[in-house]
Order: sequence, then structure tokens, then C-alpha cells
Amino acid sequence: MEYAFEQMTSRFDRYLGRLHKRQDTQRGLILFDKSSHEASLQKLAHNFRTLGHQWGVLRNLSEVPVFIDSRASRLIQLADLVAFALFRKWEKQDDRFYSIIQDRFDREGAIVHGLRVAI
Repeated sequence: MEYAFEQMTSRFDRYLGRLHKRQDTQRGLILFDKSSHEASLQKLAHNFRTLGHQWGVLRNLSEVPVFIDSRASRLIQLADLVAFALFRKWEKQDDRFYSIIQDRFDREGAIVHGLRVAI
């Protein structure tokens, strides 16, 4: 869980940094479904902002992660749909949902930053 969180936050932070270099300065917000990991992830996020992670210090997040009940938030439900599309693509070799979102991941030219597949 810690490794995945470090990957996700650092990649999101770098994405926001690239936007800033193109004169599109924004701050990010990470939303999670309610979880028993809330306290540990918020502590990790705080440490990434103050002490850093293996690639540097988070600079572009406006807040610690926010935890919301997925039954109350359509944004969390949307994240669940993305996760389902990725699951179907790599676990079931079914790309009918992935094909809808495949061009929406963060990329610079041919380099895809917003999707990491560890096989």
C-alpha cells in the first residue's frame, strides 16, 4: 500500500509540475474511499511533503488525502469504474472498457506517465 501511494502521489505531483511549467499552475487533491488506512496514508502524505519520498518532495498538493464514502461521491465511483476497466484489461484480457479511457492517462508524447503496469 505504501509503495502504491508513493507512486501515485509522486506521479500526480510531477503531472501538476509539468502543467506549471506550461503556465497552467494548479494544486492537486487526492480523494480516497473510506478506509482503515486513512491515518497511515495521511501521515505518509505529510512526510512526503516535509521529508520527501524517493524522488523528491511533494510540492503541488493542496491538502492531505481526503477520505469520502463512495456511496456519497460520484468522483469516487468514477475512480472505481476506472479501476474496473483496468482490472478487466489486465486480469481478464477484456479491453471494451479500457479502450474508452486508454488515451486519457497522463502522457508526454509517447511516454505514458499516468499508468504503470507491473507484470
